[in-house]
Amino acid sequence: SFQLSARGHWSTWPAFASGQSVLRNHKPCCAPEERQSGNKQTLLTTPKPRYLEQLESYLRKELQSLDLTKKNSQELKLQPYREIFEFFIDNFKTYKPLLSAIKNEYEVTLAHQKKTIRALEPLKAMVTTVSEECTRQILALQEKEKDEINTLKQEKQHLLKFIDNMKEEKNSLQTQVEHLQTSVAEEYARYLNEYGARKVLLAKLNDMHNERLEMTRHQVQDVKGEDVVKLTLALKIARQDLTKAQVKLNTTIADYGDVVPRRDFESLEKKYSDLLQEMKTLQKDFDQLHKEYEALLEIHRETAEERDNFCAELQRVQHNCTPRPNWAKCSEVIPGGADRWGCLAEGKTSDQLVGVLLEEIGTGALREINVFPGWGKGDQVPVYLRHEGEVKNKKLTKKDVVNILKDVWREKIALEQQTGKRSSLPEFFLSYLQKKYGDAAAMEWSYTLYENMRLCRSNHVLSSFYDILTGKVGEEQYHGQNQLISSLQKELAARDSSNSGSLTRKQFRQEADSFPLKRKESIQELVDASRCKLDSTEDLIDYISLFKEDEEGNAEPFVAKLRTQYVREKQEYLSQLKNKLGDLTEVNADDLKTAFCTIDPDIDDQTLDTYIGLAYQVQREQPDQEVVPVETALERLLAGDVRRVGPSPREGSTAGFEGE
Repeated sequence: SFQLSARGHWSTWPAFASGQSVLRNHKPCCAPEERQSGNKQTLLTTPKPRYLEQLESYLRKELQSLDLTKKNSQELKLQPYREIFEFFIDNFKTYKPLLSAIKNEYEVTLAHQKKTIRALEPLKAMVTTVSEECTRQILALQEKEKDEINTLKQEKQHLLKFIDNMKEEKNSLQTQVEHLQTSVAEEYARYLNEYGARKVLLAKLNDMHNERLEMTRHQVQDVKGEDVVKLTLALKIARQDLTKAQVKLNTTIADYGDVVPRRDFESLEKKYSDLLQEMKTLQKDFDQLHKEYEALLEIHRETAEERDNFCAELQRVQHNCTPRPNWAKCSEVIPGGADRWGCLAEGKTSDQLVGVLLEEIGTGALREINVFPGWGKGDQVPVYLRHEGEVKNKKLTKKDVVNILKDVWREKIALEQQTGKRSSLPEFFLSYLQKKYGDAAAMEWSYTLYENMRLCRSNHVLSSFYDILTGKVGEEQYHGQNQLISSLQKELAARDSSNSGSLTRKQFRQEADSFPLKRKESIQELVDASRCKLDSTEDLIDYISLFKEDEEGNAEPFVAKLRTQYVREKQEYLSQLKNKLGDLTEVNADDLKTAFCTIDPDIDDQTLDTYIGLAYQVQREQPDQEVVPVETALERLLAGDVRRVGPSPREGSTAGFEGE
């Protein structure tokens, strides 16, 4: 399958055929270009070796059978070339060791390069990620500084325009001054020409006068009988007079040759004074504007330095501060996914989000519990939890718990209205469950409801019932908040004369302003909270929907803000009371009454007795001789329904703000 040369060596086609052609057609004197053209013609007529054609054919078939669309197409394409090279090495026995070493060295180098590329691929991805993060940070900083830079550019353009206007005014004034200087120079040249003309005219007049005298002298000589001596003397005297007059005239001309008429002088002097005064005023204004411009430039420089310092400080703080948690990851483990987590996390701080997350984890774990351990039957155990042994978990949903607790409140309020007496919530809670579910299942419902209330602190219905049930808050606070919300709802309905369920923003603001004891900030908070139900097309507020609740008892932001303000105003009220008591550690009823009357002058006796009874937890006629710690009294008042009766006096208001 191989061609042999005439000497028995392997054919080196086309080099062998080319060499033979050169020897056969060699001409010492021909040019290299001619020899090359002859070689090309010989190549075209010399056939390829058969083994070379077989190798090329095999290579073409293998390459055509490959799928070059795959990711590793280059490696697949390299494989046929490897096989051809191995065939070549196997047939060349003499050069096989050298060619095998060359092939192995290439294979080792390729393997090393692949290993290096695989090691660098993660670094490439990391570099790309870091580059994108840096780009985002740079774009964020540029976006933050964009408005400030635009403002400074506009201010700079305004100042440059102002400076250009002042320069134009200065150039205009300079042009006027130059024009006046030119006019004065022209007037001076004109008067100088007149002065020269007057001198020439006087010389002509003198010549004419002398000629006339000569003519007269000749005439006198001709007169007969005239006294020559007398005429000579008269002529001499006349000449002396003429000389004196000429000297006086020349002196006058010399003294007043450069003088202009007083009328023109005064006019030019007045005009010059006006222009000078105007130029001084403009120069003063220009100096003032120049100073202001320099001051603005200094302020701009200081502002730029402060901006650079703030940027550096921001970068340092961002580098050193603790990374903020990625709360979006919670949506992956919270039931309901991202939509529910978005509703739960909306408008909440990190501390509140931790509470929401703990609540979700707790309620999820609660659903996995089948039984609760009983608390026992000791006196320290609440009456609604007294049970020995295990209690079955009813696994209620939050909606079921809310409905049951609302029903408990309805039954309790109806019973109190019927009997006219206030009953204990823990005892009524147990009797309600026993009546509705039976004595055997009552504890199962009680434990299940209790655990749900304990965990779901973000739900107002559950948290308020739990606080009252455990004695942290008095029941009067719950009824006081509901009464406040109900009264406001009735007042809004009374203002709605058309019974459409909507009020304009002006009407709603007027009704909000009718709160006599709320500050402007609190009223504005309520107005802002009502905008979620604002119809932008008609500028109407659907006030009925402001008081609605969802199926889990969650109120709208407006009602939630009312409850928050109720608690905050009570805390401010008691803070003023604490400031008024001063450094006292214990307080009696009289001192407490005095402090209440000082911070709230409009408080009536019945309300005052109620507050004193809350503080001392005794009947109205007994607390006069009892002394309790100030902190204890304030805690008891904080748990009850304590509100300001009248507007705060000036000193009381100041103290209250200091207490905050």
